This record gives sequence, structure tokens and C-alpha cells, in this order.
Amino acid sequence: MDRGDVAGVVRAMTRWLRKPAPAHYPWILIGLLWMVSFLNSADRAILNAVKPLLRDAFAITDIQLGVVDTVFFWTYAVCAFLFGRIGDSVRRRNMVLFGLLFWSMATGFMPVATGFAMLLGMRTLVAIGESTYYPTATALISSWHRPAMRSRALAIHQTAVFAGGGIGAWAAGGLADAYGWSMPFIVFALLGGVVFGLLIFTLRDDAPAAAAAQASDAPKEEPLRIILANPAALTLCAAFCLATAASSAVLNWCNTYAHDVLGLNLADSALVGPVMITSAGFVSVLVGGWLSDKLAAKSVTGRMTVLALGLGIAGLSLLPFPWARSVLTVGALLFATSFGKGLFDGCIYAAMHDVMPDSARATAAGLMTMMGFLGAGISTVALPAIAVHTGLAAGFAMMAGLYALAVIALLAGRPLVRRAIALMEGPR
Repeated sequence: MDRGDVAGVVRAMTRWLRKPAPAHYPWILIGLLWMVSFLNSADRAILNAVKPLLRDAFAITDIQLGVVDTVFFWTYAVCAFLFGRIGDSVRRRNMVLFGLLFWSMATGFMPVATGFAMLLGMRTLVAIGESTYYPTATALISSWHRPAMRSRALAIHQTAVFAGGGIGAWAAGGLADAYGWSMPFIVFALLGGVVFGLLIFTLRDDAPAAAAAQASDAPKEEPLRIILANPAALTLCAAFCLATAASSAVLNWCNTYAHDVLGLNLADSALVGPVMITSAGFVSVLVGGWLSDKLAAKSVTGRMTVLALGLGIAGLSLLPFPWARSVLTVGALLFATSFGKGLFDGCIYAAMHDVMPDSARATAAGLMTMMGFLGAGISTVALPAIAVHTGLAAGFAMMAGLYALAVIALLAGRPLVRRAIALMEGPR
């Protein structure tokens, strides 16, 4: 393709972006963002898949690897809130594009690391880039999809998290077994560049509802103030923190558990751990989104019911872990706990957006994400520290307590959600 052909393609795509969006664009958007979300999750999963090789290559301990995870999560947490707030003030399209390019480049530079300090620094850059995405992307999706379909749209997008985590971990393990720990970082960075090239001409943020809100003459209230004055939103943040802490600890260490305790290689460890977890989540997040929309049509607290049900299943499935002795049993328990967490994931962002106006949704998602990843940072480094005394299996079972606390918060928060939705302007 010569320069004239490239220029012609650019002009055609620019004209397309300037035209009104076609009626089916909300679902085109889901497809585009699905690819970005896949890479966001896959790039994050690479480190988990290659931890045993990094441990040997850099002569570091599991606790040091846990510190790398914790710094990643805490950096992601703070930046997700900051970028979420920015996402309510700038074009959300540009935020998504910037983040994809940034974290893909940071992922590609991971092989430059030669020791623990550089590994920690490079991973921090990846966290900064990845944190730009989810708060803004979910707000963008909600602006294009009406409440009656919002959970299903967000749930389809959420399947990319599970697909990226599972396929990313499995592919990274295979590439690392064959070519060394650095190869998966390079491959996924290149994939990010390809997707960026596609999105720069196809991603748009001119949803009619968002455009109408921007054109309104009504004074714009500070998004953070709206959130802090909303007890329902704060309850959802607390539940997300507890649930993400529990699930992240299990996800980040199940691969190492399968490798060290069950004696599997990296690729097979990923199949038993991350792939099993993400396969279950991929299915259940769709069930959660569909069920959430159905129950929400009957009751304003319908989504809260699905959230509590999912976390109840997730917690109960972790309790038998200390008695699991075989690959089959471990895989089944990981599948079951992820199925329950997937029900929760299928509607948590829709639940938050139900109680927030469009002008504050990215900030709300950013705050919720920050709380979740702060919890994940604590649990991910706490679990290997606990495992020194109890073993990883008992540590996994202890995570059920976090799920139980989240269920209590969700059940207690039902009246708060009912009140918040009643105060929202306009029809649901």
C-alpha cells in the first residue's frame, strides 16, 4: 500500500467519524473495547505466568514477587482514580487511546529489567498505563447503552478480562517455556500496537445522551462530591474492595501453587489455575449481566441480589481448598469460585452507574477501582506471607472471609441503593 492509499484510508475513516454514528454503533463499540480490555488483562497476566522463571532469573523470593504485585496494584489504584476523574473532563476516546499506547510500550520494555529494582520500576509503568482504561471505558459504554441493556453490554465487555487473563497466561507460559521469560512481553506489546492502529480511526465518544448532557446549561457539580454524598456508591466501593482483594490473591498465586505444589510446568499450571478461573468467569459474567438486567427490571435492588449471590458462591467454593489434593479437585474449586465472582463482575459497574449521573461515572468507577486494587495489593502480598506458616491452600480458604464481609455490606446496602436511584433525575 503506497502513501496515496494510506492517505485515502485516513480520509475515509475521518469522514466516517464526523458522520452521525450508525444505529448499531453501541455494539460496534463493545467489539472495539473488547479487544482493548483483552490486552489490558492479558498484559497484566504475563507476570503471573512467568513468576517461577523470574524467581530463578533474578534470584528473588515469593515475597519479593508479592511486593511487585502490590506496588502494581497500589499504583494502579491511585492512578485509576486520578484518570477516572480526568475521564469525566476530557474526551473519553482520547483517554482510551493514550492508555493503550502507553501500557503496550511499557509492556514491551519489561525485558529491559535486569534485577528486582528494575522489574519493580517497569511493572509500575505498566500499572500507570493500564489504570487509564477501565473507569473511562465503562463510562463510555454506559453512555451508549440504555439502562435496560447496560449490564449485558458491560458484561460482554467484561468477558474480555477473563479471556485476556486466561489466554494471556496460557500463551505467556507457552512462549516463556519455549523462548524465555521476556518473549511474551514483546509479543503482547506488538499486539497492542496493532489494536491501537485500528481504534484510532474507529473509536468515537459522541453518544447522544452524553452530548446532550455536555450541551446542558446546568451547572456542573464536582463528580467526587457527588460520589461522597452517595452512601450507595460508597457501599459498592467497599464491596468491590473486599471482593477484588479475595479474587486477586487467589488469581495471582494459583499459578505458582499449581507449579510448586502440583508439580506442573508453566503452561499446564496456567491451564489448572488462571485458565480455569477465567473460563468460568467468561461464562458467568454473561449470566450475571443477563440476570442483573432481568431482576433490575423488576426491582431497583435486583442488581444487589446478583452481586451478593455471586460473592456467596465464590466464598463457599474456597472453604474446601485445604482438603484438595488432586489437579482435578483444585481446578474444580477454582472454577466454582470464579463462577461466583463472575456473577458479581457481570453487574458491579452497571450497579454503580445506576446510582451515578453520566458526568460522574468515570470518577465513580475510578474510585471503586482504586478501592479494589488497594485491597488486592494488601491481599496479594499478605497471602504468601501467611502461606509461610499455613501453606497456600489454607491461605486461599481464608479469602472466603473477605467475600463474607462483602456479602454483608451488599445486603445492608439495599435500602441505600433504592434511595439513590429514586433521587436520580429522569426515568431509569
